[in-house]
Amino acid sequence: MSHNLAIYAEDQDLLEFSTGENFAELFADYVRSGEKSEGSIVTGIIVAIENDDIVVVDVGIKSEGRIPLKEFTQNNKIPELRVGDEVEVYLEKLENKNGEAIISREKALREEAWTRLEVACANSEKVDGVIFGRVKGGFTVDIEGAVAFLPGSQVDVRPVRDAGPLIGISQPFLILKMDRKRGNIVVSRRAIMEESRVEARNELLGKITEGQELEGVVKNITDYGAFIDMGGVDGLLHVTDISWKRINHPSEVLHVGQTIKVVVTKFDENTKRISLGMKQLEQNPWEQVAGKFAVGQRFTGTVTNITDYGAFVELEKGIEGLVHVSEMSWVKKNTHPSKIISSSQQVEVVILDIDSVKHRISLGMKQCEENPWAEFGTKNAVGDTIEGVIRNITDFGLFIGLGGDIDGLVHHSDISWNEPGEVAIKNYKKGDTVQAKVLAIDVEKERISLGIKQLGENASGATLEGLQKGDVVTCVVTAIQEGGVEVKINDAIPAFIKKSDLSRDRQEQRPERFAIGDRVDAKVTSVDKTAHKIAVSIKALETEEQKRAIEEYGSTDSGASLGDILGAALSDAQEKAKAKK
Repeated sequence: MSHNLAIYAEDQDLLEFSTGENFAELFADYVRSGEKSEGSIVTGIIVAIENDDIVVVDVGIKSEGRIPLKEFTQNNKIPELRVGDEVEVYLEKLENKNGEAIISREKALREEAWTRLEVACANSEKVDGVIFGRVKGGFTVDIEGAVAFLPGSQVDVRPVRDAGPLIGISQPFLILKMDRKRGNIVVSRRAIMEESRVEARNELLGKITEGQELEGVVKNITDYGAFIDMGGVDGLLHVTDISWKRINHPSEVLHVGQTIKVVVTKFDENTKRISLGMKQLEQNPWEQVAGKFAVGQRFTGTVTNITDYGAFVELEKGIEGLVHVSEMSWVKKNTHPSKIISSSQQVEVVILDIDSVKHRISLGMKQCEENPWAEFGTKNAVGDTIEGVIRNITDFGLFIGLGGDIDGLVHHSDISWNEPGEVAIKNYKKGDTVQAKVLAIDVEKERISLGIKQLGENASGATLEGLQKGDVVTCVVTAIQEGGVEVKINDAIPAFIKKSDLSRDRQEQRPERFAIGDRVDAKVTSVDKTAHKIAVSIKALETEEQKRAIEEYGSTDSGASLGDILGAALSDAQEKAKAKK
């Protein structure tokens, strides 16, 4: 050998190279380094803390290692470290190119934690951790130095809108799965809560009773109500049990996550279904209705809701009444309520009816105003002459504005003495100012009948004098219409026979079977000498003749059939008709 090696073999305290180097120290370092292997956890001693951010650790090898102070962080806190403290570190590399050992406190904690967590996972044991950050789809959790993923769906048994209060506090988790090779840990907070909920549910169901007051959280909202979580047990709060006042949808009062007080209204021990109520915690305002409200009273209320059939008006808290669309206005017919009033509007109403049992109050708005039909009747009388503007023209007549948003009708038969109604009506147009005579006022039916021809004398000189109800008259057909035929009685007095009065036989009630100039007999069914109107009916005459024929020819002893009787009567009628001609 090029070097002489002297060995003091007895106590081996001194080993020297012939070069004079202290081989004992080198060999001790070698022995100590041989006990340390890369990728293992070793115990070291803190020998210095530099600049308050670097910890120098001696792990018993040739060189010391340096670890950033932040790697000692646990649960978002850095423990107090002093020189001389023992710490376990992860030995990544015995020596780098600069001759320094590469060690890590963070990896040591992670390795230790992984070992413990694998045991906990296998045994389904709870582990404590701290949520410290948000990531896509969930949160990051520090579990004994290992970083785990908490999916958003595993945070709570119900969606959590604000997870802020859960961050930074130590709480239990359950490990769902681990992959050491990939470094993945998935945990659940929900599983822990569900376990607690089962215990709470069983406890609550064991002592729940009807009438019991509880506190719960709105879990879900539907069209028909809301589901309330009472700590592991869900109950249904129906929309009709939320408030004494009418509610269209539970979302008007409740929102998911809201904490409310409820009372158990029904509990089915077999199905474990729980019905809840909120309004039952308050006094029923309808119990006071009889003493506070009376039919005919006027109130000012607030419009709370508008529907196709009317509007709901709140008279006081919890008490609402319905103003049906027909009770909103005297003149605005077939109009949607939203065109008359608006939501939140203050309106004056009159109580029309009260049903305390069914919790219903019928209200009227138009009753708070003067009835324009009645007002017209007090200011005008039948026979008076009025003046107005033609607001509308239809096939059957003219509508004349009378003020107060009401109209009077001039039937086309009352336009002219000399011209048929469908001809006379063409002489007028919308917007014309005309005069007319009041023929009839019906306040209940809200109708006012007017006549223009009644302003002048009958040019033909014909009068209704001598004619009365029940008379049989001869008529001449002057016009054919879809709804009947126009005739003149005694060649002078105009009248109209409706389609339904043309014959007893439904199949013969056809206006087209008549021709202009035909002469027909009919019975006078009504006479209005003031309005100069007369109504006649062929059907009424035929009915009377049949009755008389049966009386004259219908003896049971004669053995005559109904056909024979009618035939005989018809023959007599024809003979009488020829005699008249």
